[in-house]
Amino acid sequence: MEMKAAVLQNVEEMVVRQVPDPVLAPCEVLLRVLAVGVCGTDFHIYRGHGNYNLDADGRHIPLTEQPQVLGHEFSGEIVEAGKEVTGLKVGSRVHCDQGINCVSRGRKPLCPYCATGDSHQCETYGEHGITGLQGALAEYIAMPAANCLVLPPDMPIDLAALVEPVGCVLHASERAAQASARYTLDGDKRIRNVLICGAGPAGIYFLQYLRNVLHFEELVMVSDVREINLDLVRKFGGTPINVAQTGLREAVQELTHGEMVHYLIEACGNSKIFEQMPGLIRKQATVLLYGHGHKGRDISLLGNILFLEPVMVAAVGASGGFDPDGRPTTYRRARELVNSRTIQVLPLVTHRYRSLEEVPRAFEQDFQREDYIKGILALE
Repeated sequence: MEMKAAVLQNVEEMVVRQVPDPVLAPCEVLLRVLAVGVCGTDFHIYRGHGNYNLDADGRHIPLTEQPQVLGHEFSGEIVEAGKEVTGLKVGSRVHCDQGINCVSRGRKPLCPYCATGDSHQCETYGEHGITGLQGALAEYIAMPAANCLVLPPDMPIDLAALVEPVGCVLHASERAAQASARYTLDGDKRIRNVLICGAGPAGIYFLQYLRNVLHFEELVMVSDVREINLDLVRKFGGTPINVAQTGLREAVQELTHGEMVHYLIEACGNSKIFEQMPGLIRKQATVLLYGHGHKGRDISLLGNILFLEPVMVAAVGASGGFDPDGRPTTYRRARELVNSRTIQVLPLVTHRYRSLEEVPRAFEQDFQREDYIKGILALE
């Protein structure tokens, strides 16, 4: 049997064609895909700026050798359950942790990373739509039952698909909070300002997390080059900096009265920020590295930053521990933030797609449009 999928068969070459149906393992459920968010990481892979599909020797597997089906932010409806599945039933609507870890596989004992709640660093980690495992830009996807969380009855499918990126911001923010840093949100030397570089979806989610979850009331600056994005910064309580019109360092210096940045969140995936960083941050500031897709920059840029002794924190994915039912804690918490509208995700959606046949247009054309912020495929 076959199904339709949007297949990335080479850099910047996506086609919708028939592919084999997923093979269902005993511990898995088969989902009819309902909604898929299109992520910046998808665009990095599409444009050849990132390839996370590695063989056993760590070699990047070219798309021409192993085409990929992208899509790691998604919701779906269970249409079939493996014989070992309990706690889920056909007809239930779910959202998923796309990361495959020890609990996903039923592996015991847990590896050292899963045992400490760092599930997205699992020793045998894989990720649907990222590392070569089939993603959700298809009619169906097979997922471990342990990775699936049943939706509240009132939660729309598009809202559910966008839980994953909020989970990533939640995990990254908590990683930064756990770091042993000079400036903290609750210590003697309090963070008095934040600079978020990039007002894309991640940057706007970080802004909302600071304002609505942490209730941070101090200065939050957000830089970008597009006014449509900066309008969202204003909407959610940030101070916009249009770097197409003013120098970033000059703006930061004025807004902080020369104090410069205590906490910098790199959420733009633009390597130029590493050139600018020494002129933006205070000595021993905290820097959260979140953006992907840095390409073509000399690593020697870090030398100028290191003399300032920043605490640099790297975070990826929505890593987290497991609830008593074995389901992913971070995704459950992120879902509550999204469903309660504590973090609003739908105001960022500028483009909607109703069929798989429309998906290549998102990658080939729409992403370049001035009015594009976030796209979502809704198949229902």
